[in-house]
Amino acid sequence: MKVKKFHIFIVFLIISLMMMSSVSATCNIIVITDPSGDDPNGAAAGSMSFAENMFQSTFLMSKNNHFAVLSGGTGGSDTRLESVIEAVASLENNASAASAASIASKYKGARLVVGGPNIGAAIAGNYKAYVITVDDGTNDIKVAPYTSGVATLQPGQKGAIIHLRNTQGNPLYGSADNVRKETALNIGKMIRDGYSATTILSEAMGEVARDSGEKYGGGGVNLISGISTADMFTPKDMNLTGYAMDEEYSKVCDDCGWAIGFPAAENYDVCPVCGADIRTVHAYEALGSALTVSSNAVSVSVYGTDRPGVSSTTKEIVEASVAKYGYDASSIAGSINRGINNGLLMGVDHVEPKDINVKQGSKAVGVYYTALSGDRSSPVWDLPIDGNVLNILGSIQTAVGIILILLVVFRSRLLKSFQNR
Repeated sequence: MKVKKFHIFIVFLIISLMMMSSVSATCNIIVITDPSGDDPNGAAAGSMSFAENMFQSTFLMSKNNHFAVLSGGTGGSDTRLESVIEAVASLENNASAASAASIASKYKGARLVVGGPNIGAAIAGNYKAYVITVDDGTNDIKVAPYTSGVATLQPGQKGAIIHLRNTQGNPLYGSADNVRKETALNIGKMIRDGYSATTILSEAMGEVARDSGEKYGGGGVNLISGISTADMFTPKDMNLTGYAMDEEYSKVCDDCGWAIGFPAAENYDVCPVCGADIRTVHAYEALGSALTVSSNAVSVSVYGTDRPGVSSTTKEIVEASVAKYGYDASSIAGSINRGINNGLLMGVDHVEPKDINVKQGSKAVGVYYTALSGDRSSPVWDLPIDGNVLNILGSIQTAVGIILILLVVFRSRLLKSFQNR
């Protein structure tokens, strides 16, 4: 069954690549801060580029075996795809990171960056990269440049690999060499200072985006916890650029957990739920938050609707509710309904506690929505007055309104008639 699903996925990739223009990830980063695999945020990888079509096919992750394969180079899409498939197959057969990455040399113009907490990392093919290592005992940082052969970060070693080059047409073309070196040094300092791999990846991608212009997602993966940013930053349509990682992504209230993405976020200066100040989150920061596992992290699943924004907003609301009230279905339902009433969630009906599936042991919450029919964006108001009463009141108002209009229109005639009497 697994082989069949893999074949279906590969066929989908081939069809997609045939339909879109050639694209290559120009920035590949892999960071390993905990080679033991004990830290849930101890290994991360990501890709981005100035080019179009930064879909998740630029990095493949194995949740079971905790490795990632990131592709790029100057070759065509078919070349990169073939090299990725062969690299994944070799890793599934317990090949080393160096051996899997070296497959890129068989394909003209291809580049492969391969790694995971258990196997270290390696880069080969068409690349310009730095390998960063940090000594556990002395905290010494070593940053070494490589442009050919197979460059490796040995298993059991804290460190990172960063590849970066500029895309033709990028206004900051020519900046890659300097930015690659500076970002490598900063990655080394953050590893030495004890930051998690997911945080380091986030900060590095922000720095590369700002300073080199290779900024469109792409996205990232948490290799130990098996979390991906999925389509958070990838383009919605083919032959378009993804979300710029240095641009504003959302506004967040740290007091109650409310959040909303741009461009809708432009309409808010304070939190509409609790009135507190809100902060602006850039895309690279959102990437770090999405990949980083915390002690109070909640896995939220949404069912019953595919309306854009509902899933992400529900996740924010549920996380805030759990942090404040715990894993209580009634409290979560109340928080979601307040979000619906405030216009944060649209196109879904109010929920009840029975619509909330709580599994506290696994820190998971499932929310079952009923989508509203037609073009309705919000539920019918739940008023303490019967609808027929409102209809009668409306009729009375209409009658009174007609009388007032007649009085205004015929006021001179009525006044004259009254004076004559």
